[in-house]
Amino acid sequence: MASGGMLDPGAASRDQLLALPGMNAAAADALITARPFENMVAVDGVLAKHMSQPERAAVYARLWKPIDLNTAKAEEILLIPGVGEKMKHEFEEYRPYRAMEQFRREMGKYVDKAEVARLERYVMIR
Repeated sequence: MASGGMLDPGAASRDQLLALPGMNAAAADALITARPFENMVAVDGVLAKHMSQPERAAVYARLWKPIDLNTAKAEEILLIPGVGEKMKHEFEEYRPYRAMEQFRREMGKYVDKAEVARLERYVMIR
C-alpha cells in the first residue's frame, strides 16, 4: 500500500488491481508488465492505452504513486483527480514545501479540510 490507503501501482497484485472500480484485465496486466514506474505519468501512459480519462480518474482515487510536492511536474499534479490548472498553480506556488503542515495550511486557503485531506493522499515531501 502507498500512503493514505492507496494501492501502489508498482506493487499491487493482479487481484488487487482487478478489484478497483473501472479496472479491466488488459489494463491490470499491462500495469504489471510495465513495472517499475518512475512516476504517475508513466502509470497514466500505460493505462491510457486501455482506459478513458474518466475511468483512469476513478482508478486514481485508489491507485497512486505519491508525487513529491517539491519536484512534481505539472502533468503529474494534473493527474490528481479533481485538480485543474488553478489548483496546480497553488501546489507549485508554495514550493519548496518543508513539511506537510505547510501544504495543509496553504491549500486550506483554497479548499476545506476534507479536500485538503483528500489531496494529501496523493503527495509527499522528500
